[in-house]
Amino acid sequence: MNPTTFLSRSIARGLLGIAITTGLLSAHAARAEDFPSHPIRIIVPFSAGGGVDSLARLVGERITAQTGQSVIVDNRPGASGNIATTLVAQAPADGYTLLIGANGLAANPTLYPDQPLLDMRKHFTAIAAIGASPLILLSSPAFPAKTLPELIAQAKAEPGRITYASGGSGTSGHLATEMLKSMAGISLTHVPYKGGTQAFVDLTENRVSVMLIDPPLAMPQIRAKKLRAIAVGSKERFALLPDVPTMAESGVPGIEATVWWGFVAPAGTPRPVVDKLNAEINKALADPAIKTRLTDMGVVITPWTPDQFGGFLAAETEKWAGVIKQAGIRAN
Repeated sequence: MNPTTFLSRSIARGLLGIAITTGLLSAHAARAEDFPSHPIRIIVPFSAGGGVDSLARLVGERITAQTGQSVIVDNRPGASGNIATTLVAQAPADGYTLLIGANGLAANPTLYPDQPLLDMRKHFTAIAAIGASPLILLSSPAFPAKTLPELIAQAKAEPGRITYASGGSGTSGHLATEMLKSMAGISLTHVPYKGGTQAFVDLTENRVSVMLIDPPLAMPQIRAKKLRAIAVGSKERFALLPDVPTMAESGVPGIEATVWWGFVAPAGTPRPVVDKLNAEINKALADPAIKTRLTDMGVVITPWTPDQFGGFLAAETEKWAGVIKQAGIRAN
């Protein structure tokens, strides 16, 4: 082929490629500018009525009011949140399918190494954080131990006999209780449920002994005197429960048991769409009525950028990988 002809064709192909790329970028920009143009679906890894579900609906209702587009909350409980996580990982990367989650988003890649679609760093794009809260150690009013030192003493006297509930393997309550076991030198038996609300029935009836759970789910039970707060996982006493001691005050120094929540989308979601979603979620969190509701639920709001939340997710994933391996925590 004549070099001049080859060069001409190469230039033509290059110009065609630029035109196609420019067209695609323009299409993405147009979609981002018009986003959202149809309903958004939030996938919740737990059953309806739980803390994560409540946060999804609270933020979703506000986004609907702001954008005029419906937000559909889709509960997909099971497999410690992995059913929902895998579903979102495989969804179109267009911003219309989001996953709301908590600590398990960072822990499950290590707990379930044979499931490749769980890694937040590879298969997801960070959208926005909601906030964080201390976990609260609860028991039935009929449970003999009324303080954490009493619980530790009973657990040491009867290794493995005391049971603890969680909303599933890999949840914040499961991981935090395993840390408590390790740091206090005690043995407790894990009883995983498909969500915190289902565990409450057995906890109230004293069929399981204790549970570490988030304030949005715990506070109504405490206020109704259906469950007793034994200790909180924050470094300082929790404003909503000023008379309840921290775990450090109760003889387990250095432990911090907290839960955080946030939204992610499938990897490859266009950055303009990511930024639009982040802006809408942070706008919802800044609404005075939402702020009051979240404060009453014990949530400290963190209006981060996508990059800030992404950095946090990466750090949490690395942190929990170390904790899980060192403590020998298993998904059961």
